[in-house]
Amino acid sequence: MSTRTRKEPWLLLLPAIALLAIGFVTPVAGMLLMSVQSPAGGFTLENFTRLFSSDYHLQAAWRSLRLGLIQTAVTLVLAIPLSYIMARSGPRVRSFLLIVIILPLMTSVVVRTFGWVVLMGPMGLLMDIPGAELLVRGTQGFLGTEAGVVIAMVQVLLPFAVLSILGVISGIRPQLEEAARTMGAGFWRTLWHVVLPLSVPGIIAGASLVFVLSVSSFITPRFIGGAQIPVFAQTIYVDATTNLNWPFAAAQAVLLFGGVTLVLAATARLGRARVQA
Repeated sequence: MSTRTRKEPWLLLLPAIALLAIGFVTPVAGMLLMSVQSPAGGFTLENFTRLFSSDYHLQAAWRSLRLGLIQTAVTLVLAIPLSYIMARSGPRVRSFLLIVIILPLMTSVVVRTFGWVVLMGPMGLLMDIPGAELLVRGTQGFLGTEAGVVIAMVQVLLPFAVLSILGVISGIRPQLEEAARTMGAGFWRTLWHVVLPLSVPGIIAGASLVFVLSVSSFITPRFIGGAQIPVFAQTIYVDATTNLNWPFAAAQAVLLFGGVTLVLAATARLGRARVQA
């Protein structure tokens, strides 16, 4: 292989590498430096010490993590059967369902969230559902509740999970299911022992994507949860724009970035282990 042939792939990757460096590496590096920046001009860990000693910020971080896990679980419960139905449906039904899934992505998340605000208010349609009063407290309906945040966020995150899982299930040959049914396995047993294990790479990819988007979301939890349900992204926004404490906000962003990076690394390792198995 000549030197020119070895250089050509890198030349093709150069624009993407430059864009990644400008749009991601440089801002993240600046955030890391700002989080340890001292007012006197040196370096300090005071911002992280203050962060881990603040019950308010730790509770917001724990709430973001807990809601992220709940939203990921609920989204997967809805996305897995929906993806299977789409993969095994005819072209017309599949196209219709795909349009229904993708269409919300064409609308701004702010517009969709305001729609949920109307539906979740004390006079909204969701309050007419039997048993809705058991999920809410006070007189604001679903607004200002974790249940409202979960419902609205699942609607936002569902397309990402469906598209991730759909591609994997579509690659599973129907003959494998037919073989399992021929050997005496019922429909649900075939799904559990054949389809679901083969769908694990897509489920892992969808779960990691949904979780990352969930814990870092700001608009929907801010409008639906309000001040009663502060999440970590909201505390970062307030400290950066209202309190004008950029180093402290950067320390929180570093903690969030580190947590997300660990989750992505763990899911990537798990995915590789499943593929090798």
